[in-house]
Amino acid sequence: MGDMFVRNPDGTIDFVDRVKYLIKSGGENIYPAEIEQVLLADPRVADAVVVRRRDPTWGEVPVAFVARRDESLSEADLIAACRARLAGYKRPKEIRFIGVDDLPRSTTGKIQRHELERQLDETN
Repeated sequence: MGDMFVRNPDGTIDFVDRVKYLIKSGGENIYPAEIEQVLLADPRVADAVVVRRRDPTWGEVPVAFVARRDESLSEADLIAACRARLAGYKRPKEIRFIGVDDLPRSTTGKIQRHELERQLDETN
């Protein structure tokens, strides 16, 4: 699987996300990078990653793992930011706060999304 790009009307090309991270929810395609950009726009967010969780109604739904810089940041703050910038079906169905050091990373520092998805499968 590769990367997904979109060609803009002016001819430039923008990276969308990796195809393997695509979340299919109720027939809609959701790219985690789009949600992560909204979450990371808040300066109180140190890091954020969005993964899929199986859902009996929608097939898959997005779940956000967020590492805070500022403990005053609440789930309501992030939901409001997502509500302002994302379509309803793209909004995370759950936001889990996690320590920066608790995000599973590879030896090269990349977040291991499959580990977070496994954690979700084990708790649901």
